[in-house]
Amino acid sequence: MRHLLTLKDLTTAEIEEILAIGNALKADLKRGVREPLFPNFVMGMIFQKQSLRTRVSFETLMTHLGGSAIYLAGDVDFGKREPIHDFARVMSEMVDLVMIRAKHHEDVAEFAKYASVPVINGLTDYSHPCQALADIMTLRELVGDTTGKKFAWVGDANNVALSLAFICGKLGLKFSMGTPGAYQFSDEILQQIHENAPDAEFEVTEDPVKAVEGASAVYTDVWVSMGQEDEKAQRERDFAAYQVNAELMKHCPDAYFMHCLPARRGFEVTEEVIDGPQSAIIPEAGNRLHAQKGAVVWLLRQVQAAKAQN
Repeated sequence: MRHLLTLKDLTTAEIEEILAIGNALKADLKRGVREPLFPNFVMGMIFQKQSLRTRVSFETLMTHLGGSAIYLAGDVDFGKREPIHDFARVMSEMVDLVMIRAKHHEDVAEFAKYASVPVINGLTDYSHPCQALADIMTLRELVGDTTGKKFAWVGDANNVALSLAFICGKLGLKFSMGTPGAYQFSDEILQQIHENAPDAEFEVTEDPVKAVEGASAVYTDVWVSMGQEDEKAQRERDFAAYQVNAELMKHCPDAYFMHCLPARRGFEVTEEVIDGPQSAIIPEAGNRLHAQKGAVVWLLRQVQAAKAQN
């Protein structure tokens, strides 16, 4: 059973196939075509964290495909009310695939271990593969071939940064991180990146200017993620020099600004940049729908192919 838990689990060819499906279905949608490829299929959606883009995009794409989605939040008390292995096996009896937006990656991995339907990681503390797929789809729409292009990250080395590091490494983009020393990836994470994409061009620096010079995209995220509220004051001090503002963007005048949203305007990015001519945040958010549609169709086709062989 194939799942989408992290992008390190997919080959370059598989990522390209997902993006190709997403692009084709996006083109169909623009022409007014919404082919019900999976009529009456049901996605179970488990949410431990708040969401706008994840919930709306997954519910919408399932409707476009002829199916439906069930929203499950605090009422099911994922990970607490009953063992995750029971939860996974029960849901597998009732739905065709599951998307989970969870606090802990280990919980999603355990769920996938016992599930007999595809599982998609809608966000965990370790990885956000759906966001990275949408980000690359967006950058390609803006600049064309991204091979050899520089993708710059400014700020905390978090789950989104890791997913982007994996996908850039697999697709031939240079990935540069401008991050304070205390917030950079651990040696263990760096080893995972290098083992997963041995030929990747990966740079880490404490100098945000160096990180963005020559970049085609400059990306940032909130300095204080959900669950880090106790560190708010310290993080705001530590990241103050890493704000994406007009002065920083002068060092990469041809770059597009990207953010997974929601943003804290005036903190990690200024209003001038996020609402300026270099900003790609809205098409980037919109592509969550199309990239995830590609992933869902790819996963369900894997199931169909496996059944056909049996």
